[in-house]
Amino acid sequence: MSHIERTIVALRERFGEAISGVAEFRGETTVTVSSDAIVEVLHFLKESPELGFTFLADLTAYDDLPREPRFYVVYQLRNLERLTNLRVKCALPGDDPRLPSVTGVHRNANWPERELFDMFGIQIEGHPDLRRILMPADWVGHPLRKDYPLGYEEVQFTFNFDEIDRKKPYAKE
Repeated sequence: MSHIERTIVALRERFGEAISGVAEFRGETTVTVSSDAIVEVLHFLKESPELGFTFLADLTAYDDLPREPRFYVVYQLRNLERLTNLRVKCALPGDDPRLPSVTGVHRNANWPERELFDMFGIQIEGHPDLRRILMPADWVGHPLRKDYPLGYEEVQFTFNFDEIDRKKPYAKE
């Protein structure tokens, strides 16, 4: 039995219904976990010597609009001794996406959690310093949501130079 297979068995034994799915694609394993259990699951994966997923390599999210649950938060973990990866993700509803902070388990989750808040509007409960990190503090909206309006500026070429130039908002004298 491989290290990943032993890890899946240990997770199912310990957390039961909190593990809602396991998928393998092209040699990568993803475990879907209830958002209520994410802190306990990551702590278990990190602190269990036989599992040893001590390194949080990445933390991100994606918007699956129009499907519900809308958001998925993805934790990419690595066992540095066995050189194995495990992806843990949890689903969040679109109307009120909330997730407990994992900074108590992985200190390097601090800024990525702030990015989740800033770019997706996901509320990270218990975060030590939850504020915008990439956008200005007074910015309205969350740019990585699929329903965020796209900005567009027509490209200016020689054939449409005059037409585009007339539309540009130059300063008035």
